[in-house]
Amino acid sequence: MLLSGFNHVATLTNDADRLHTFYREVFDAEVVRDGPEFPDDPASADVRLSIIHVGPTAEINVFQIKGNTEADRQVPMFGRGRLDHFALQASSLEAFETVRERLIERGAADRFVTDFGQFLSVFFRDPDGLECEFVVPNPDAQPGASNPPGTPAARYEGR
Repeated sequence: MLLSGFNHVATLTNDADRLHTFYREVFDAEVVRDGPEFPDDPASADVRLSIIHVGPTAEINVFQIKGNTEADRQVPMFGRGRLDHFALQASSLEAFETVRERLIERGAADRFVTDFGQFLSVFFRDPDGLECEFVVPNPDAQPGASNPPGTPAARYEGR
């Protein structure tokens, strides 16, 4: 394979500061750039680009564009346009559990953890309403197992 994963996902928002706060507080992410998309071009003042570093090689590129209302469009899964959702990878099971609790405390996720077989998943909504996933390799996985959405993870039932 010639790839090592994704470098970044680009998203639109109407409130970059709110999004920065969410990813900093929940995921310990770092905003590594924030300002006009083209700093030397006064005509680009209506386009704010921020880059949120969320992992060793992963970023979320956030665009806040004056007058753009696309971030307001949230419709059911598979009806949201070409990019439906993205998943962030936990660095460990312990990190997964820490972030899961932070998401629950903020009301961004419920307590349900999906067992997809090879990985565990928590679905959450960011402050803009974008549905996202947070995943970790499943320590209880059976080789070759693949479970459908809605399969509860036994280790989190009742927790």
